[in-house]
Amino acid sequence: MFTGIIQAVGQIASVASRAEDIRLTVVSDSLDFSDVSPGDSITVNGVCLTVVKLLDKGFETDVSAETLSCTTIRDLAAGNSVNLEKALLPTTRMGGHLVSGHVDGIATVTSCRDEGESRRLDLAVPATLQRYIAAKGSVCIDGVSLTVNTVSDKTFSVNIIPHTRQQTIIDHYNPGSHVNIEVDIIARYLERLLAAGSGGENISQALLQRTGFINPADDA
Repeated sequence: MFTGIIQAVGQIASVASRAEDIRLTVVSDSLDFSDVSPGDSITVNGVCLTVVKLLDKGFETDVSAETLSCTTIRDLAAGNSVNLEKALLPTTRMGGHLVSGHVDGIATVTSCRDEGESRRLDLAVPATLQRYIAAKGSVCIDGVSLTVNTVSDKTFSVNIIPHTRQQTIIDHYNPGSHVNIEVDIIARYLERLLAAGSGGENISQALLQRTGFINPADDA
């Protein structure tokens, strides 16, 4: 598990094809690897990957065809910058929100504009993920925990504060940039549990009332 608080920006040193998979070599002068061992997890742009070989200032990791098919890892090339976060410890401050590193899909940046010293991004999200995006809820973009500002039928917006602009790759996004997106894990599991407990019935106001999530008196 992760928090969505990026610990360092790294660089892709090499991308090596291996049948249908690839092996990435990731390096960073600013991430502390002293407590990392082969088998540990590190997110690369929000994708949970396993360290298969530890280097002095980096690591190697294998990326499966499945991961390549549903994330922007497939577009990475040597020299690209990436967001990095090591797996959390029991003593880690939960500065962001619970992030699994299991990307749900790819969103597209539709607009970028400065608002004061911050930057506002509008993103188009796949239709299958729209229902998980809620105003003032949490979303993870390329591994960065962010608060959703507004939501429309097809897009949502987030505000990037100066610190996040400086410590991540987000400041390099432009309209048309593709990013990994992970929705709030609580929303994902809540939907699954409610559907399983209702014989596959879709979530509705009536279902939420029947299962105790909404008090009918609240609508009176």
